[in-house]
Amino acid sequence: MKLKQRVVLLAILLVIFIFTKVFLIDNLDTSAANREDQRAFHRMMASLHVELDPRLDHTLQSPWEIAAQWVVPREVYPEETPELGAVLHAMTTKKIIKADVGYKGTQLKALLILEGGQKVVFKPKRYARDYVVEGEPYAGYDRHNAEVAAFHLDRILGFRRAPVVVGRFVNLRTEIKPVATEQLLGTFMTVGNNTCFYGKCYYCRETEPACADGDIMEGSVTLWLPDVWPLQKHRHPWGRTYREGKLARWEYDESYCDAVKKTSPYDSGPRLLDIIDTAIFDYLIGNADRHHYESFQDDEGASMLILLDNAKSFGNPALDERSILAPLYQCCIIRVSTWNRLNYLKNGVLKTALKTAMSHDPISPVLSDPHLDALDQRLLSILATVKQCTDQFGPDVVLVEDRMTLSHL
Repeated sequence: MKLKQRVVLLAILLVIFIFTKVFLIDNLDTSAANREDQRAFHRMMASLHVELDPRLDHTLQSPWEIAAQWVVPREVYPEETPELGAVLHAMTTKKIIKADVGYKGTQLKALLILEGGQKVVFKPKRYARDYVVEGEPYAGYDRHNAEVAAFHLDRILGFRRAPVVVGRFVNLRTEIKPVATEQLLGTFMTVGNNTCFYGKCYYCRETEPACADGDIMEGSVTLWLPDVWPLQKHRHPWGRTYREGKLARWEYDESYCDAVKKTSPYDSGPRLLDIIDTAIFDYLIGNADRHHYESFQDDEGASMLILLDNAKSFGNPALDERSILAPLYQCCIIRVSTWNRLNYLKNGVLKTALKTAMSHDPISPVLSDPHLDALDQRLLSILATVKQCTDQFGPDVVLVEDRMTLSHL
């Protein structure tokens, strides 16, 4: 073989070797990432059931101090939370030392201060578990049990972006009224033999109070995020107009996602993928009411989209509002880690996992069986939507590798 031919052959072999090596390394990295996703899923499943136990591993810290230290830019609580049971126990048992009207908003809530100075948001029971909210997907009062269920679904999906929530029974006469502000106390009334209040909010009406069973009111308490993490509110790019006959741009413009991708903070960083994770989360719980969202302030798009206010969920198990998934099917991208987790949860695993996770809660059963069944059906719709995207654009375009490094400094 001539020298020139040998040189050409060696060059070809070298190119083949380099491409083969790069291909193998990429595959090994992907395989390693997938294996880590699988290990994370098994860790989550092993820690699903949380006993409400007052004991703490760190006896020099209060449960409130521990929960505050969990919060970092990309998660509200860590993957492994051995103290979660103690935090939930404190939220449902600690003495209420002050009660006030809730922070501004459209729905009835109360702001409580628990012993030790911890703020929590109390949302009262308005519906029985099997009540079906008819009408628009965002219709009706807030559902307190939806907040509890959404928190545990957040754990199961591995997002860890929803504040900690637990159910609680409170005695309005002995626990709330003696420590209530004048503003809150002025909204109390008696209806029949039941103590009621209507609070202060945009839709709060004296004619539509929330009533206890006698003096005992069922509700949910949501842990207030630490004040050192101020929140910034953003308009959701796929928000609804809430006006009959007036469509938002995303509802008629098929190229809407292309425009979003050119707009800060969706043109770089994790925010657009967070929006798509949130669409999946909201579709599963039936929440079509995320017109705004919160992130940590001055984050320049780097922090997570925080999954606050999930109470307009689990209203109608028979209604699958596909428009909630618009960010997914219009952008046709999804995190690989999210895609892997969704696949691990199919074949009835999601329903079983959520039922197990909620079984410890004081207001259990948190959801009726039709709502649990609906979760599994909606998961199949999400998987089918992603498959349509991969069939059209290919998995290399649709499945995005975006594993954010979480800092616990």
